[in-house]
Amino acid sequence: MKLDALAKAITLATLLSATSFGAWAADIPLSAVVEADTVTTKVLAVDAANHQVVLEGPEGAKVHVQLSDKAKNLANLKVGDLVKIEVQRSVAAYLDTDVDKGLPGTTERTGELRKAPGSDNPGGEAYRQVQVQLKISKIDLKSNQVTLQNPSGQSKTLDVKKPEIQAKLKELKVGQSVIVTYTDILKVSSQHDS
Repeated sequence: MKLDALAKAITLATLLSATSFGAWAADIPLSAVVEADTVTTKVLAVDAANHQVVLEGPEGAKVHVQLSDKAKNLANLKVGDLVKIEVQRSVAAYLDTDVDKGLPGTTERTGELRKAPGSDNPGGEAYRQVQVQLKISKIDLKSNQVTLQNPSGQSKTLDVKKPEIQAKLKELKVGQSVIVTYTDILKVSSQHDS
């Protein structure tokens, strides 16, 4: 599996959870948002034995980074190499129409994919995905508000402002679940300075 393939697969799965499941189980997609940031910086120092790297930060400031022992190819990283860091965040929410799903809950998944040991240009990807199931505890059609209960029992009332979602409020039932999936993907790649 290529490194970019992991990011694309996770993002696609997150977005599909807000849309495709609706086709299978009559769930209602509520939202899907993806944001991405990319920074390219220069390596100022490498201490492979202690898994430490110093990168050039904004305005030339030194940024010290402590890596875990999972960073296997640091010996191949040299002063002057360019390091590209990409962070991708996505949030997808859908209404689960299965009222008998159970109590609110939270699940978390993490994973990583590193370049093979000995790779000339160190890098890799990691992701963290948190899925939260919230229960609808109250629906106020006149005020276009829905009250959701989180796994710890706290409630929050949301104002529904989108007309297309307001039109669907009358189809909601107390006890239904809103599933929100948060996904963060970190990709790090490097290349030797030419």
